[in-house]
Amino acid sequence: MMRCASAILGFLLLVGRASASDPFHTGSAPGGETRSQVFGELAACAGGPVGSPLTLAEAVSRALCANVDARDAWAVVEQRAAGVGAGKSAYLPTVSASGQWLRENNTSNVRQHAELSSNYSSSVNSDNVSMEWLLYDFGGRRAALDHAKALLGAAQANEEAVLQQAFADAAKAYYAALAAQARVRADEDIVDNAAHSLAAARERVARGVAPVTEAYQAEVAQEKATVTLNRDRGQALAAKGTLAQGMGLPPSTELDLAGLDDADPDNHAFEQSVTDLMRRAEREHPAILAAEQSVAAARAGVTHAQAQGRPTVKLVAQYSRNNEPIQQGQGFPHYPATGHDGYIGVQLSVPLFTGFSTTYQVREAQAEVDQQAVALDKARRQVALQVWTSYQTLRSDADNLTASARLEAVANQAWESAQRRYRSGIGTILELITTQTDLAQARQERVEALASWRYDRFALGAALGRLGPSDLSR
Repeated sequence: MMRCASAILGFLLLVGRASASDPFHTGSAPGGETRSQVFGELAACAGGPVGSPLTLAEAVSRALCANVDARDAWAVVEQRAAGVGAGKSAYLPTVSASGQWLRENNTSNVRQHAELSSNYSSSVNSDNVSMEWLLYDFGGRRAALDHAKALLGAAQANEEAVLQQAFADAAKAYYAALAAQARVRADEDIVDNAAHSLAAARERVARGVAPVTEAYQAEVAQEKATVTLNRDRGQALAAKGTLAQGMGLPPSTELDLAGLDDADPDNHAFEQSVTDLMRRAEREHPAILAAEQSVAAARAGVTHAQAQGRPTVKLVAQYSRNNEPIQQGQGFPHYPATGHDGYIGVQLSVPLFTGFSTTYQVREAQAEVDQQAVALDKARRQVALQVWTSYQTLRSDADNLTASARLEAVANQAWESAQRRYRSGIGTILELITTQTDLAQARQERVEALASWRYDRFALGAALGRLGPSDLSR
């Protein structure tokens, strides 16, 4: 028995040293490194001044680090990982120790029988170590561990889905700011064109070859272009503030953005049919994986609830010792003594009646399975719709890239032709202003087409659940 007590105490010391760490390595559980695997250095969260010009990669990296939903999702992963550790700990014995160290004073005065009186003081120490080890419980522990692992898997997949959405939102804010900036530059060109038109109209009025109303019409067109410029400047500042806020910076932060370059549509995204893409998303999208893991967790919960009403078999052991004095009888002196006792055995517990609590716990767990199954079906439908919508939108964007380029080129030719005709006295001020307005609209359409195509590529990637650092280089 002394050897058993020594082994238990040794195990207790070992557990005490490991309690401050992660003995089951739940922090490195499969998928626990989701963020570093998928996004690599993007989530390094390096501080410092903002790059000039600000790149999409930096914007996404800062946004991922500042995203509160991503931080919350990561905290849930850590919580679920700890739950897996708790589930594994149920397979190990539990050891407890207690001790008492007392100073005892005992005085007894027996009237008319002084020989029976006593008065003594002593120090009494007692120590106790007990161990309990669950050997069999009809699958309760296994179900609890499976439940914890499934919840961890769901949390990891949910974190991946949150990061995917944060990635797409950051790209959207970045391209919205680029588009707003490009609109301002287009507006400035239109204002400059309007100034040239006004100068030409005033020259014709001064030469007496045109009525003064032409100058007024040209001036109205210039003022309209100026109003549009001022409005778009405000919207550009708002878009930059939104981008800065998403990166965890004050909205007033100065951001230097590069220009919105022309791009040729890449038909790689359309090599697969939209049906194939939807099927792939159903297999790989993290939102669906999270829902599937939640269903698995709910099913494990049913097994765990069923096991609560079944017998358990435990290995139990205890060892105690004390130095309490002994006395032969009243009136006899106390003698120093030491004692110890212990036992080891198997304990069988059979729940005979639990007030039907097990029955209702099982019903509750089965209802949870049904709820999670509905959530899974909902996730599949939502992902399929997102893939379909993003796919069709990107196809339209690719077509609009070519169409908007042609539109801008034709509108620019019409504007230049109208300028020449007006200066030569053939054209009218109405023709000049009309082509000027058409050119302004064509440039805005071109900006929208470029920004939409660039962002919607990321929207399709997010709908498929496949965004990653490599997408930033395309």
